Amino acid sequence: MSKKGLSLAEKRKRLEALFHETKDFYQLKELEKDAPKSKGIVANTVKDVLQSLVDDNLVNTDKIGTSNYYWSFPSSALQSRKARIEELTQELQKFKEKNTELQSNIDLAYDGREKSDDRAILLKKVAELEAINKKHQESLARFRECDPALLEAKENHANLALECGNRWTENIYLLQSYCLQKFNIERADFNQQFGIPEDFDTL
Repeated sequence: MSKKGLSLAEKRKRLEALFHETKDFYQLKELEKDAPKSKGIVANTVKDVLQSLVDDNLVNTDKIGTSNYYWSFPSSALQSRKARIEELTQELQKFKEKNTELQSNIDLAYDGREKSDDRAILLKKVAELEAINKKHQESLARFRECDPALLEAKENHANLALECGNRWTENIYLLQSYCLQKFNIERADFNQQFGIPEDFDTL
């Protein structure tokens, strides 16, 4: 048999077969001597291959005196494989449950971020109030030297529009802060998702 080019999986398979065929107990040095001859496994790799089988409970080991002995019988190997399959099945189920939980959190994070009539109305209202405020500010500039009573009325109207606009702006900030904390998203992502400009601010 060739002593080169064997994958770890093939080495494991061959070393395990050595145990099952002989149904005997071995020390490491005996395996390092027999495995190359009968199974084509390079001697200096036997220790690592053996340890991988022990880690997977496919080979048993025990210390007697000062020596470690290794053995594996077909029936015990079958039980170990069944136990391993059961263990992996349980791990797979846990991963599935975790995946379901993560997907649920993702869905929750996106809930409310989709386009809606309420959001469109809110942004439209803010834009309208900003336009009204701008218009009144221009009017104030033109009539600054005119009738004081008219000036005062227009100024009051402009201040009211300004107050309303800022209130809506603050409402948006409150909603933004809630989403940032609740769903752990970046402010820039929130603004992009809801179409809020970078220079959006109180008036």
